[in-house]
Amino acid sequence: MPMRTVLIIDDHPAVGEALTLLLSLHDMEPLHALTPAHGLALLAQRRIDLVIQDMNFSADTTSGEEGRELFHQIRQLHPDLPVILLTAWTQLEQAVALVKAGAADYLAKPWDDAKLLATVENLLELGENHQALRQARQDHQQRLAALQQRYRLDRMVVASPALLRCLELACQVARSPAPVLITGPNGSGKERVAAIVHANSAVANGPFVAINCGALPGDLIEAELFGADSGAYTGAARAREGRFETADGGTLFLDEIGNLPLAGQVKLLRVLETGRFERLGSSRTRETTVRVLSATNADLRAMVAAGTFREDLYYRLNVIEIALPGLADRPQDILPLAEHFLAGRARLSEGAREALLAHAWPGNVRELKNVMERAALLTPGDGRDRRITEQDLGLPAAVAPVSRSLDEPSREAVMAALEAASGVVSRAAQALGLSRQALYRRMERYGLDL
Repeated sequence: MPMRTVLIIDDHPAVGEALTLLLSLHDMEPLHALTPAHGLALLAQRRIDLVIQDMNFSADTTSGEEGRELFHQIRQLHPDLPVILLTAWTQLEQAVALVKAGAADYLAKPWDDAKLLATVENLLELGENHQALRQARQDHQQRLAALQQRYRLDRMVVASPALLRCLELACQVARSPAPVLITGPNGSGKERVAAIVHANSAVANGPFVAINCGALPGDLIEAELFGADSGAYTGAARAREGRFETADGGTLFLDEIGNLPLAGQVKLLRVLETGRFERLGSSRTRETTVRVLSATNADLRAMVAAGTFREDLYYRLNVIEIALPGLADRPQDILPLAEHFLAGRARLSEGAREALLAHAWPGNVRELKNVMERAALLTPGDGRDRRITEQDLGLPAAVAPVSRSLDEPSREAVMAALEAASGVVSRAAQALGLSRQALYRRMERYGLDL
């Protein structure tokens, strides 16, 4: 990592010497300017990561006006550069006003070395983290825009890198006739992904037919898929076509494929290999041209090992696998999805936002949609004046995220580590065995602020 540069702008040589020594002992490159003009010149010449500036530069001046003017000049030239103000108690009110205007912090003279170092290190780390996050967001937006330009995404909300990767893979394989297996927990959006594959496939103009194999009794699934002649089973008064016939020339989406009985699995394998099948109770062979997509929340490999799912069918279905993560594993999607489901009918309070981010979402996107629909209906008010509070959401008060492993630090552990490290994120991250970026993500998830 390149050495970080801190510019000190203070007209007292002793202040500059003391800060220069302190910062240089902690792997920082200090630069000292005795005047605002010299400081601005260094800013124009060098890459500066942080500024520490005094509030007065002329003899017998205590108003802080010179510091205020210098700060606004720096802010105009470098809007994102963190600036720490060094102030005497007489300029405290002026310093507070500048913090409200965008200064990073202020420290009273004489300063406390430990507090100054913690402030400087955290601001430098935040700057690096913000830069990395900003670059990641730009990359995400560029990739998403390129995807939206080439493919139909059905207005899907895509804020997380994990979901974007899934959609990139879905669009990449859409034109191929190869079967696709979409895995993921219930309610995570598997049918939406299947619809996107169909919308960008070579059979996009054909029908998209979906069937939930887990919602039908085992003895009716075959009739639903392959059709039945009259009298084929009790209640079959007339012949009926199955979903393969309905989906001819298009896409058939088989949700919860793990619920298909073994007899149905044999027939499905034959259709995938030959395009041929027979209705129940019929000896007539029919042909169909269908793109088959399937989905499951079950562990099909374990079912193969247990003998409840055919191995040959598993490999035939799983030519391409799209593993869709649950909502708890893509938290960036939570608030954009919540706003999408509200559709402008109400606004989320800050407490509601924090509650949404803290919830484990065992029911995934489907659960979030239901929660937002309920809150929109029950929250009093009209339109954008309606504010949904944490209580309006009706979520459990405290639920640990389902994705948290035993090694995942709790909120209390993160707080304790930050306190022990005097607020220095890099030290706290090292104590927790995390990278700085990983600790920042957990701080954001737990709603913690330095």
